[in-house]
Amino acid sequence: MFKVLLCFLALSSIDYGYGLAEFGANESLPVVMWHGMGDTCCFSFSLGSFRTFLIDILGSNTYVKSIRIGNNVVEDYESGYFVHPNKQIDDACHQIASDPKLKNGYNAIGFSQGSQFLRAVAQRCPEPRINNLISLGGQHQGVFGLPNCPSLSSKTCDKFRKMLNYAAYTSWLQSYLVQATYWHNPLKEEIYRKSSTFLADINNELTINQTYVENLKKLNKFVLVKFSNDTIVQPIDTEWFQFYTPNQDKVIQPFAESNAVKNLGLNDLVASNKIVFLETVGNHLKFTTKWFKANILPYLNGDI
Repeated sequence: MFKVLLCFLALSSIDYGYGLAEFGANESLPVVMWHGMGDTCCFSFSLGSFRTFLIDILGSNTYVKSIRIGNNVVEDYESGYFVHPNKQIDDACHQIASDPKLKNGYNAIGFSQGSQFLRAVAQRCPEPRINNLISLGGQHQGVFGLPNCPSLSSKTCDKFRKMLNYAAYTSWLQSYLVQATYWHNPLKEEIYRKSSTFLADINNELTINQTYVENLKKLNKFVLVKFSNDTIVQPIDTEWFQFYTPNQDKVIQPFAESNAVKNLGLNDLVASNKIVFLETVGNHLKFTTKWFKANILPYLNGDI
């Protein structure tokens, strides 16, 4: 089991592929960011640099807050693995609500698992309001595979996955390991729904929380970015809020047919043009400055 956890916790590369460049000085809504697994709020080579990049292109008056869980970057790093998402989201909601610079609303960018965490903020803590929520490689229907471990083509990886399937829904692992809380086994849907202590709730899969539905409607845009050559997230379709058709692990279910999509009212958001599906060539969280400016910047500078 220890080896399984080591494989499951393997860090993804944190090279986001951007560079700093001047764009303009228009004041924009504040931006809240939340990092992914294996990163922190403030590493100078990742989100610390990205914060500088955003201020550079949005204008020096733009306020950018990067969510930090814990008292320092070490605790923040560890929280990405070992602090239950519900506790992290409560902390983030408090940080956001108590920040006077965010009182009039903000745009939000989630990186990898930070994307579903920020969506939970939107659903559970709608004030102050998120205007545009941007999900970069988020796992909104969970994962069913190990990082850099192609389960469908590697017998060893598939064996690891089956072993993790056995333990992921135990109470101790659900309490101890963040990634277990969004491990989604399509071969055991009922067990997943009843045992998941995070994802099944925010996806309205166990009971329907109408407040979650209404709060998602308050978003101006929900931007879902998929990385077409992603080797970290399996299946990559979860980045577009899709997943395997129940009871098998090869065919992806159409977006509109998913129970999570229907129970969260996402089909209505699509009909009202509130959900945006974007795709970029690259591995997990790999994008260029040019792509970001052309595709994401309009959702941050007030154009959309």
